[in-house]
Amino acid sequence: MPHLLVDISSHGFGHVGQTAPVVNELARRIPELHVTLRTAAPRFLLQQNFHCDFRHLPVAFDFGMQMASAVDVQVKESAAAYRAFHAGWEEKVGREAHAMRVLEPDLLLANVPYLSLAAAHVAGVRAVGMCSLNWADIYRHYCFGDTASRTIHAQMLAAYNGAECFLKVQPAMPMPGLFNARNINPIARTGCNQRTSIAAKIRLGEAEKLVLVSMGGMEFRLPVERWPHLPGVRWIIPQAWQVQRDDMVSLESLGLPFGDVLASCDAVLTKPGYGTFAEAACDGVPVLYVARRDWPEEPYLVQWLSKHGVCLEVQRDALHSGNLGDALNQLWALPRPAAPVPSGINEAADYLTALL
Repeated sequence: MPHLLVDISSHGFGHVGQTAPVVNELARRIPELHVTLRTAAPRFLLQQNFHCDFRHLPVAFDFGMQMASAVDVQVKESAAAYRAFHAGWEEKVGREAHAMRVLEPDLLLANVPYLSLAAAHVAGVRAVGMCSLNWADIYRHYCFGDTASRTIHAQMLAAYNGAECFLKVQPAMPMPGLFNARNINPIARTGCNQRTSIAAKIRLGEAEKLVLVSMGGMEFRLPVERWPHLPGVRWIIPQAWQVQRDDMVSLESLGLPFGDVLASCDAVLTKPGYGTFAEAACDGVPVLYVARRDWPEEPYLVQWLSKHGVCLEVQRDALHSGNLGDALNQLWALPRPAAPVPSGINEAADYLTALL
């Protein structure tokens, strides 16, 4: 029974969203596959996305960047956290290599903790990285001026380059420091349009528009209770926001998978992030997004979505005021290209199946 060890970053939900479709396809091809997931992502999220049996070990091997919100990076705090994380680096790698040997995996798939890849190299475990970004490039972008950055960045790159391959999921950052990169097409879960059942459940009029508000896997509470009512628009918002308005309904109350809700909407309001951008494009759902500006992955995501989907930027103050009517109308007036096909799922599965 082949054993696949999967280590996943928990910096947002996009890493789970990229990884799960590939693992699901592998499990379909190899029914006897034994899957172990190591991630700090919540178990409910894993259960929603992974459709195979798995063992979950709740542990984190990276932290990405320290965030003040879903769109605001804390640079000084992140630099300090990386200095602490890399203190005694060789010993840390050795400990994780021992832990990996105990698990006895046949293959490691990392999206995209570099400590795991470094440990796999020491433990003699075959390893593959897969993501649209890597933490070495993110770290260098923000922490280049830190006194320890040269050493830390070199250790990160060495870990990534120690993998047999880095599957570079499009749309991706350039990643010039990776010599083992291999481009693959987008990975996305396409949803099933459940517009009819949603309309019946919430008594949605035929002419009304559904707009999903989803700011990714990090808390970014919007003051939606102060937003003006937009005629003909119904909002789907997180239940945790606890807002009771006749033009708003909670996502959880619909009783449907997130992907199906997204595929049933007329637009999604979000931040630039791989998961929502790729899924919206593949489902043909227009995207209204608030820019993050300093996030280095953003230009490549926006450029790709502008070509393969429908998107429009809104300013952050519009999120607070709720003056989004004109932007939504502009968004819906844009021409719609043919939806891309998430063929990266099979491309990644082909490569990993050959290794397993």
